[in-house]
Amino acid sequence: MRLLALALAATSLTALPAAAQQAAKPAPILTTPEAKDVWTHARPEIARVTHVDLDLRADFAAKTMSGRATLDVLAAPGAKEIVLDVDDLDIASVTDAQGRPLRFAVGADAPDLGAPLTVQLDGARRIVIRYTTGPGASALQWLPPQLTAGGDKPFLFSQGQPINNRSWIPTQDSPGIRQTWSARITVPGDLVAVMSGERLDGAEGKPAANGERSFRFRMDKPVPPYLIALAVGDLAFKATGPRSGVWSEPSTLGGAAYEVGDVEKMIDAAEALYGPYRWGRYDMLVLPPSFPFGGMENPTLTFLTPTIITGDRSNTDVVAHELAHSWSGNLVTNATWSDSWLNEGFTTYFENRIMEAVYGKERAAMYADLDWDGLQSDIAEAGGPAAPTTRLHGDPGATAGQLDYFKGSTFLRTIEQAVGRPRFDAYLRSYFDRHAFQPQTSAGFLADIRKNLIKGDKALEDKLQLDRWAYQPGLPENAVHVKSATLAEVDAQLAAVKAGGPVSAVDPKGWATQQWLRFLNGLPREQTPARLKELDETLGLSGSTNAYVRSAWGELAIANRYDPALPAIRAFVNSVGRGLLIRPIYEGLMKQGEWGQPIARRFFEEARSYYHPVTAAQVEKIVSK
Repeated sequence: MRLLALALAATSLTALPAAAQQAAKPAPILTTPEAKDVWTHARPEIARVTHVDLDLRADFAAKTMSGRATLDVLAAPGAKEIVLDVDDLDIASVTDAQGRPLRFAVGADAPDLGAPLTVQLDGARRIVIRYTTGPGASALQWLPPQLTAGGDKPFLFSQGQPINNRSWIPTQDSPGIRQTWSARITVPGDLVAVMSGERLDGAEGKPAANGERSFRFRMDKPVPPYLIALAVGDLAFKATGPRSGVWSEPSTLGGAAYEVGDVEKMIDAAEALYGPYRWGRYDMLVLPPSFPFGGMENPTLTFLTPTIITGDRSNTDVVAHELAHSWSGNLVTNATWSDSWLNEGFTTYFENRIMEAVYGKERAAMYADLDWDGLQSDIAEAGGPAAPTTRLHGDPGATAGQLDYFKGSTFLRTIEQAVGRPRFDAYLRSYFDRHAFQPQTSAGFLADIRKNLIKGDKALEDKLQLDRWAYQPGLPENAVHVKSATLAEVDAQLAAVKAGGPVSAVDPKGWATQQWLRFLNGLPREQTPARLKELDETLGLSGSTNAYVRSAWGELAIANRYDPALPAIRAFVNSVGRGLLIRPIYEGLMKQGEWGQPIARRFFEEARSYYHPVTAAQVEKIVSK
């Protein structure tokens, strides 16, 4: 069936102003074979969700969200039902907008995908689902006070990407099915709720029953459902510019605001490159250390890990990355997770251009050079350049390491060098304009670049090798490697140490995170206990306040079964929940057989309750091998 390409009639939303009561024109969906999403039960070509209105209460004692989700439905002629994605939701009832019961059924769980919720529409174009989330919802982490920076009040945050939001929102949880949304969230009276949309009640919210407070939000632009995000806690706000600011727990607010203080310059740089920022405000939320990622690009409210706060702004590339997602990812979104490089590769390239504009060419070169190192490492870890997991377009979630980021950005950088930066920038700006608020596939991008950049130039087509980059494993020979003079200086000191020179000759004063990583990751994996002791004592590795340094040092120590480092490693995995930094620790321990595997399992059992469900599930797979 062909989905009707028309807007839903305007209908009222829960307690929202009149201006918010008009339904937005539904975003288009893609129906090509490459756009079929195997990570959803939905059948959007028959009936699809166009708007989600939430009215939920956070129960910290029960670790549940409960209330209702009201969904606007666009259905093809003759459609009898709509299929949604749910994961461990207790569905109390489903009705139409007038309260008339609708028949529904929850199907069998599929591994990692949750279950289908099929609702018989019976002519309804708005359905109301009353439900309660499970206490183990994969998108939600409920932190007791002792796991927060302040130590006095609990904290809740969500992480929806890629398909976890179905554990707290019954909707069609696919990036290609963009939806507008609104919400009222009720929380304990001494806590603040924030979401990835426009705030309608200010920072204080409104009084609710039993001493609680409610907060209302709205997102009037269609977004992929994984970008609906929530956090609740003891939060304070500080402006960083006329359209930006940072939320965090009060005790960390000063350091957080300093670390992200260049964000307005970044927004200006991004707009100068690829067009207007279309989301209104750009605020950030610094989460407790258990947040599983470096950052999450939730519109209007980027979530950030506190591990980027090192006092020297050397990790502001994370902020630039999440800001760049406001164009690549949030504005133009991969239709399925088989093409996540359209998010992450584009964004890593764009991030580097922002860093160059704000901090200069050499700093950008330093990041790009390290990304090249990461790309080579990912290819090697995958089993070499012939490995299927080194393809950009492939099975969802199957690409090696951070290859989506590194190979994808190298692809775009290679195109830039081939056609010239001014021409490529003009193309990318027009690309974002043409596909704004729409899903995209690899095939769609390649068709677009051929039509609007290559324009039939066979010599350029042959030079770029577009299909090989997108669909074949390995790294084409035309790949561009940007080299950093700053890291070359680190390499010289590294070479001296590798040749047997004293560690005391290394001068790390003023080193940014990237220089530390180049040095530590460049050391031979086989070291003597005496050399490891010298490295640790001379450079202060076990006591470093930089989480990236602690992770890299832990990897090296584990590779050599260096017992004196284990207390520091144990403390690290019990205080940081960012998967990028702790997964290599557990993987390294598991590779060490009878020495490391019991340690890995013991460390995980101690730290499990501290990790977000996403991270806990990843680590559990590692230590269960």
